[in-house]
Amino acid sequence: QVQLAESGGGLGQPGGSRRLSCAAARNISSFRVMGWYRQAPGKQRELVVRSVIGGETHYADSVSGRFTISSDNAKALMYLQMNSLKPEDPAVYYCNAVTTGISWGQGTQVTVSS
Repeated sequence: QVQLAESGGGLGQPGGSRRLSCAAARNISSFRVMGWYRQAPGKQRELVVRSVIGGETHYADSVSGRFTISSDNAKALMYLQMNSLKPEDPAVYYCNAVTTGISWGQGTQVTVSS
């Protein structure tokens, strides 16, 4: 497993943008899969985006075209760029990594309000 730590949560405006970061304890290129999930109050944790390293990336329909996953291997950082924020986007966002096991960060809260 690998230690992950999210940051960048906070208040965003409808239609606005926010970028989340996830610091990994080791090089992201060593991962098999990286991704982001979110959990809103009273709801189950759901997939936002899942990216197979060197393979395909899959976005949830609810964020496709608005959110983008990326990484900076030199800095061991994973990002989630969130554009065109909607009222249904508020949640705790978690980064995720699949190596020999599955690792999660502690989560970062995103709220959307005008």
